[in-house]
Amino acid sequence: MVRTVPTHTVPPGPADDVDMALMRESPLDFITGLARTYGDVTRHRADGDTVYLLNRPEYARHVLKDNGANYTKEGTPDDAMLRPLLGNGLLTSNGADWARQRHLTAPAFRPSAVRTFDTIVTDATAGMLERWRPSVEAGTPLEVDQHLTALTLGILTHAILGADIDGIGEGFGRAVDAVNRCIGHYVPTPDPDPADTARRYADFGRARVFLNTVTRTLIAARRAGGGSTAGGRAPGSSTAGGGSAGAGGDLLDTMMSSHHLVSDEDLRDQVLTIVMAGHETTAKSLTWTLYLLDRHPEELAKVREEVDRVLGGRPPTAADLADLPACRRAIQEAMRLYPPVWLISRRAAGPDVIGGYDVEPGTLVCVSQWVLHRHPEYWTEPDAYRPDRFDGADLPSHLYLPFGGGDRICVGQHFAMLEAVLVLASLLQSVRLELVEGFPVEPEALVTLRPKHGMTMIARPR
Repeated sequence: MVRTVPTHTVPPGPADDVDMALMRESPLDFITGLARTYGDVTRHRADGDTVYLLNRPEYARHVLKDNGANYTKEGTPDDAMLRPLLGNGLLTSNGADWARQRHLTAPAFRPSAVRTFDTIVTDATAGMLERWRPSVEAGTPLEVDQHLTALTLGILTHAILGADIDGIGEGFGRAVDAVNRCIGHYVPTPDPDPADTARRYADFGRARVFLNTVTRTLIAARRAGGGSTAGGRAPGSSTAGGGSAGAGGDLLDTMMSSHHLVSDEDLRDQVLTIVMAGHETTAKSLTWTLYLLDRHPEELAKVREEVDRVLGGRPPTAADLADLPACRRAIQEAMRLYPPVWLISRRAAGPDVIGGYDVEPGTLVCVSQWVLHRHPEYWTEPDAYRPDRFDGADLPSHLYLPFGGGDRICVGQHFAMLEAVLVLASLLQSVRLELVEGFPVEPEALVTLRPKHGMTMIARPR
């Protein structure tokens, strides 16, 4: 148990129940205000739940790792939001079921495996830049966040699932947006705008059908083609990822041959989870990185100098990663300020003590990366974009959680960082992305932390 000198059995917090409508209107302001007003362990009541917010790295480690067996995702807001779409996938399962799924998927995302995907990443980025050429020459705006979503989706499905989904990437991105708007939007009782709620649910229904259709088509095509192993590769799939998840096959082959995943519904849950979780967070990290570099030209100059010096105009490879630390730091700092996942929630299964305060069974316990990544005790100028703070930094365990923490840390973190660094380096070789003058940029905390109005930029030739 994590203990300090106990002073109260219940943490400080608002005396009255929280107005959920107001909280959901500005959740980032709400959790920031809790931490500033009440400290490193806070308590509030909301929608019938007792909620603790933990704002120190040792408390986060306790819940996510050291005593993680006492804290489950079952019955949490995370579970309620994601399960209707993802079923019983890696993000939503628990216990032995989760352990089997993690064991099945982990080999495909080992550093040695994801390094073989570098050409897929750079070729896809080059293709996007070619599609941008008319806009670059004309100086017309680009919806960069949508382009990056389509890019990372295509890279992921090609590398990990051995599938080519060119032509539907933008539609997939729109479907993801619709899902986020629905499942990340709290509807109070009584509903102040039933028509808007009905529209959101209708959009969600259509998006779910689309996402399910794409996922099941991938599975059906692979079944019909007999897998991606030599001599039996599905039409249109790639051998580039071959061998990453098992001898001669990609992750989809491995899942299809597993004794633990026997039905198409099981496969749908796993494939859609990997696709949803694996592309959008990387796209958002890149979007925020490009925005921050544009707002901080001195930091952009450091990254550009490194890219030009190391690469000399050639495409980056996995072998260059160690020589591109400024690129990596630029992304790491963007994920500190705008973490793709901004809140982690767990439900206490049994009693506990954290920070000297009793935790009763059933308590909803939350850790917010948005708050933790700005804790003034650990970060100098916490609201400033300073990538060099990651130059040799020795951070306390579970202070920096862009990929979560504990045993459930994101299985794809190595792939995400390789992809993000290679995409960033490739883009900076060719263009400078500038925010359209006067364009509003505001973080929106839905399922992921997204730019509320998108990110419209102009790509200037170098």
